[in-house]
Amino acid sequence: MVSCRRMLSVDAAFRAITGAIAPLPPTRLPLAAAAGLVLAEDVVARESIPPFANSAMDGYAVRVADVAGASEAAPAVLRVIGAIAAGQDPTGLQLAPGTAIKIMTGAPVPAGTEAVVMREDTREHPERVEVTCPADLHENVRAVGEDIAAGTTVLRAGAVLKPANLAVLASIGHAEVLAVRRPRVALLATGDELRTADQALGPGQIRASSMYALEALVRALGAEPVQLGIVADDRAALEAALARGAAADLLVTTGGVSVGDHDLVKELLSAAGSMAFWRVDMQPGKPLAFGTFAGTPVIGLPGNPVSTLVGFELFVRPAIRKLGGHAQLRRPPIQAALAAGHEKRGLRRQFLRADVRWENAGFVATLDGAQGSHQVSGMARGNALVVLPEGPGTFAAGDLVEVVMLEELEAYGRPEHHSGRDPDAV
Repeated sequence: MVSCRRMLSVDAAFRAITGAIAPLPPTRLPLAAAAGLVLAEDVVARESIPPFANSAMDGYAVRVADVAGASEAAPAVLRVIGAIAAGQDPTGLQLAPGTAIKIMTGAPVPAGTEAVVMREDTREHPERVEVTCPADLHENVRAVGEDIAAGTTVLRAGAVLKPANLAVLASIGHAEVLAVRRPRVALLATGDELRTADQALGPGQIRASSMYALEALVRALGAEPVQLGIVADDRAALEAALARGAAADLLVTTGGVSVGDHDLVKELLSAAGSMAFWRVDMQPGKPLAFGTFAGTPVIGLPGNPVSTLVGFELFVRPAIRKLGGHAQLRRPPIQAALAAGHEKRGLRRQFLRADVRWENAGFVATLDGAQGSHQVSGMARGNALVVLPEGPGTFAAGDLVEVVMLEELEAYGRPEHHSGRDPDAV
């Protein structure tokens, strides 16, 4: 079957959307508000970590010569002249030959310290200690700047501020950071037939399931959802809602972008904003629009829930990541073997719901039986999209296909997870 309707390819639509969107300007934020954001400047350490030499163990600060040759049978006996805990000032304490100073993990080492012997390698007495093991020079002593030296560039612009990055910044005294702020994403569901989850349904009405999923997806990306709710198929009401949504950084609508008599989103974008395209060569999700309203980019997703979620993954998610300053916009695809054969008859690129698991030596994709664009249960059961290229084709069991994982690979990417052993067992 030959299509006479002009449509944009999936890749061209991706380029058009992401090419029209620029990262948001950076702002200075406290560390507590910066998790997951993209750093907008290089960070140079103003101080060393650790800032002072300190003990890596609970034990005793000693001179190496005093414990040379020590053993269980012939311990080195040293006089204990003091003790120092983490956070205390060691000034005034000085190791002399034949002496030791009790020390706790993290405490600054006193003058004259050449090593710290672990408490487990000693026998303690009220005023003396028997050391039963020799020590090497600097053993169990953390040097100044051992982790980070002052003047070192610890993070580069473009780094995603994961929890460990925040720990690094805090350790060198950076209470604030310059980062790309969280995008604000307005969400608008359109349609006379839509009701919220807590409303009773009348004749011909359905619940707006996608609005809940979209809000959760936006939050999961670290962006801020602005829920505009449901707007009926009324031109004035819809135009007012689009105007409210234009105050956000990105406006995402569901429904109203096909060719029905009440599909007004596409018309309003063409009349009061701009329309770049409104059809994409894909299944599900062909009626997908992109344009602007009052200068704000608008992605119009189809109303069918599966088409909505697939469109979000392919186009809205990359747009939000571009706004947030991320360099990698799409999830990296993986290869998986089909669990069973599949006959593709359509011309468009297909995105099929699937469950992907690690079996034996590779990933295996099992297609869900419910592939209709209205059957959202298949998305809930699966964890991935199998991507089949344009044109008809026959795929046999075991054929490798491209897969986009919709969930983290942690639960599916480790062979030990499927070997009968709990990977979290200790």
